Amino acid sequence: MGTREGSSDVPAGDAAWRSAYRERLERAARAATRQGTGPGRMPATAVRGPCEGGGMDLESLVRLRRARDRMDREYAEPLDVPALARGALMSAGHFSRSFRAAFGETPYSYLMTRRIERAKALLRRGDLSVTEVCWAVGCTSLGSFSSRFTALVGESPSTYRARRHDEGAAIPACVARLHTRPVRNGEAEATSRP
Repeated sequence: MGTREGSSDVPAGDAAWRSAYRERLERAARAATRQGTGPGRMPATAVRGPCEGGGMDLESLVRLRRARDRMDREYAEPLDVPALARGALMSAGHFSRSFRAAFGETPYSYLMTRRIERAKALLRRGDLSVTEVCWAVGCTSLGSFSSRFTALVGESPSTYRARRHDEGAAIPACVARLHTRPVRNGEAEATSRP
């Protein structure tokens, strides 16, 4: 993986994001100076970073992104918030608050959504039982897995597994993943399912 600006710890993919972020900060500072508020007395809403509350430095965001990438890669491993927080060089509470501000959901919620996403793919294959899928995606409790699956998808894992999935058979897996990804807050409404 390449790096930029001689920094060995920041991936090259972040260069465009940082540039846009710095440009936004500079524009906001210029606007505040024109309004006479000055950089020391800028209103709280004048400069906001990618987090809703603003005030998060770029290095913290990079560490949060790495933690999120780790959850995407190691979803089947026994990950917990304190371990992820240690990897991001933050306390567990600060990590959870910062993660939620940056990505819109808690670390646990994000991890469970990724696990359910992978579980849906395994259940569509049909060669594994619901219990085997539960263990394969890193869940340790079948009851918790079934409850979370039902809440996100709108039907139980066994019902989802038994349903025909021929309509997506000809679609490439990378495209199918986008359309079958669990969406928090509303995907599971019973009226939206056929």
